[in-house]
Amino acid sequence: MHLDRIGILTGGGDAPGLNAVIRAVVKSSVNAGIECVGLEDSFDGLIEPGRSRILTARDVTGILRIGGTILGTTNRGNPFAYPVATAGGIHDYSSLVIQTFKDMKLDALVVIGGDGTLAIAHEFWKRGIPIVGVPKTIDNDIPKTTNCFGFDTAVSFATDAIDRLHTTAESHHRIMVVEVMGRYAGWIALHAGVAGGADVVLIPEIPYDLEKVAAHLRARESWGARFSIVVVAEGAKPVGGSASIVAAARPGQAERLGGIGHSVAAALEEMTGKETRAVVLGHLQRGGAPTSFDRVLATRFGGKAVELVRSGEFGKMVALDPPKIVAVPLDDVVGRLKKVPLDYDLLRTARAVGASFGD
Repeated sequence: MHLDRIGILTGGGDAPGLNAVIRAVVKSSVNAGIECVGLEDSFDGLIEPGRSRILTARDVTGILRIGGTILGTTNRGNPFAYPVATAGGIHDYSSLVIQTFKDMKLDALVVIGGDGTLAIAHEFWKRGIPIVGVPKTIDNDIPKTTNCFGFDTAVSFATDAIDRLHTTAESHHRIMVVEVMGRYAGWIALHAGVAGGADVVLIPEIPYDLEKVAAHLRARESWGARFSIVVVAEGAKPVGGSASIVAAARPGQAERLGGIGHSVAAALEEMTGKETRAVVLGHLQRGGAPTSFDRVLATRFGGKAVELVRSGEFGKMVALDPPKIVAVPLDDVVGRLKKVPLDYDLLRTARAVGASFGD
């Protein structure tokens, strides 16, 4: 398939490794004689004029190790429900995106993003834009891929934070509650909790009973453990309850989760009588340089994306199926969420070594 120009964009929340994907796509394209156009701030680069630029090998030199994205990103850029500050309210800008794609003489589009961005990409694929998707989320909740880049970096940071909290918790004989990201999936909480030796891990997949959590912590106290670490996923919820929401969903923007760490900490202090503190890691998990694992995975994803573009395999997403990078149909990805399976071996192992999940 003859290609002259391809576009590339990053959408949704930022994740360590985005620049590594951009670098791989640009260098793989340029080395194959294909011009690469960077579109700024997700699909906004195909809506507003002047929001794009040609990317050369020089433009991506040195960005492998840098977090964030040189193209910018947004999690509010849905052209099918594009919010505008006028009395007209919400407008559908999808036809403008398609026309701009044609006007820019792009032959294909590489879309790097999470579930929301890939869902938008899928809609444009169905409307005729040749699309290749690259899965991006620190939450690791995109199906059909074992890992997404950014997940390993987020877990590594959360683990380091838990390690640091261990020392102050032990010194003051406190319970430390650590709230981590993950939205509706518990991958970060589970992996960081196990890596950091947490005593309790609360994840969205397993509704918790705080009475059982408190009983577990009191039992630790009885045999001489005078401190405890509790890791809580932001989307965790009690039995019969719902997740803690700080901002409701709006057109073009998903609901914001948060607050669960402080509420769990307050309840556990009341129930156990032990001094309890809460720490919210928040966006610290998104920042900083990617780990070597994420740099390699992101580079493999970017290289594979260009391979798919050159072979005309559109409507696909690159994915990790160890030990290979493969292509999977976006049809099998969009609208689905990869949650922690209840028979996951790490879940069983965590229980075996004494961690409580509040159930």
